[in-house]
Amino acid sequence: MSLRTRAGRLPTLLAVLAALFVFAAPALEPTVATAADLRTILNEIEEEVMCPVCGTLLALAESPQATREKAFVEKLAKEGKDKNEIKEALVNQYGDAVLALPKSSGFTLSAYVVPVVGFIVAVIALAFGVWKWRKVAGKREDRRPDLEGPSDEDRERLDEDLARYDL
Repeated sequence: MSLRTRAGRLPTLLAVLAALFVFAAPALEPTVATAADLRTILNEIEEEVMCPVCGTLLALAESPQATREKAFVEKLAKEGKDKNEIKEALVNQYGDAVLALPKSSGFTLSAYVVPVVGFIVAVIALAFGVWKWRKVAGKREDRRPDLEGPSDEDRERLDEDLARYDL
């Protein structure tokens, strides 16, 4: 290559490098959460974890322990940790009881499965009971004699009794 060809490519190469720097530099910088993003993350986490002392959602708890836990969550969020990392740190520090929702694996899976199975069994039992009730009610109507009302003799006796008590 001649010197002139190399010199002609230099501005193109510099333009490409400048474009890469302009577009790639923000991706290389550490992300700093804005105050609104930080508050959103904190609100989401506080709705999904519990205060280990009072057993209420962290968003509703006002105990000193809850205040310390909120400060711990805020510190981790300011460090740039995401929601799952913060929850994991809380579980490491306070145990599984800090999570408002149980993990969806192992024995704690029963917290999700048992209510669903119970509801299905109740619906089936109710449907079976209604079917059985209607079936029995249909048979009773077949066996029921026609009701005619009181006989003439009973009507006369009733009229006499009412006349006696008439003031």
